[in-house]
Amino acid sequence: MNNKLLLVDGMALLFRSFFATAVHRNFMINENGIPTNGVNGFLKHLITAVDTFQPTHVVCCWDMGSKTYRNDLFQDYKANRSEPPLELIPQFDLAKEAARELGFLNIGIKGYEADDCIGTLSALFSGEAEITIVTGDKDLLQLLNHQVQVALLQKGIGNYKVYTDEIFREETGVPAKALIDIKALMGDTSDNYPGVKGIGEKTAYKLIREYQNIDRLLESLALLPKGQQTKIQQSLKELELSRQLAEIHCEVPLVCTLEEALFSLKMEEASLMLRRHQIKGIERMLEKLNAREIS
Repeated sequence: MNNKLLLVDGMALLFRSFFATAVHRNFMINENGIPTNGVNGFLKHLITAVDTFQPTHVVCCWDMGSKTYRNDLFQDYKANRSEPPLELIPQFDLAKEAARELGFLNIGIKGYEADDCIGTLSALFSGEAEITIVTGDKDLLQLLNHQVQVALLQKGIGNYKVYTDEIFREETGVPAKALIDIKALMGDTSDNYPGVKGIGEKTAYKLIREYQNIDRLLESLALLPKGQQTKIQQSLKELELSRQLAEIHCEVPLVCTLEEALFSLKMEEASLMLRRHQIKGIERMLEKLNAREIS
């Protein structure tokens, strides 16, 4: 199989890039008064990922607004998160524009998260391409299979911890899909859903290693220590809700062919866009990438 598809978690790359420089208030404001620090870092991450993984096809996935179907299931989903900083807000559209001008396909569907789009595209194309997902979000590890690997961003640009389903299983003792049930048990403080009160990460992994999934665990409840039995019985509703919230939705109503995702660097459009928005330090990276593509 010669097709190599890179699925990029645009939100993760943009947020990470913004906060890496915002801490020093280095917003790189251009002559139009628009900050570009997040977009600058996003493009560096994106170009480096293309250079590293050498894909034939690339899609950047995005959240489209703060509310999704998960908020319908649980109104406090992500309610603990503050509004994005003012300097970041104009960079959402700018990052998408920049990706498009470089020759990347953008996908985002209202009512779903970028994760769900990535999950859907993984399911859609895993028979046609080798897939690499670039993200900083460990939740996406649940998508690992023999055709899908996940490159987790580490500190700096171009540093990844690459997971295959085998590596994940060796490291954790459970298959990647079990991550859904583990998250359902332990909950997620970042996404603000409850799980089972009193069960943390260590216990959640231990239980799923032993019982494989939540359904089998519930069938074997009588075998658990009394304390764990009580905790789970008192949180059955929260457990099922958390399982629904933890699972990446892989049937988003999106339309995309592999051909649409074919990557071809648009050097001229990219150069014009970078100059128009005064985004510095990217053109040289693109020239190197372009030279490599041509050779």
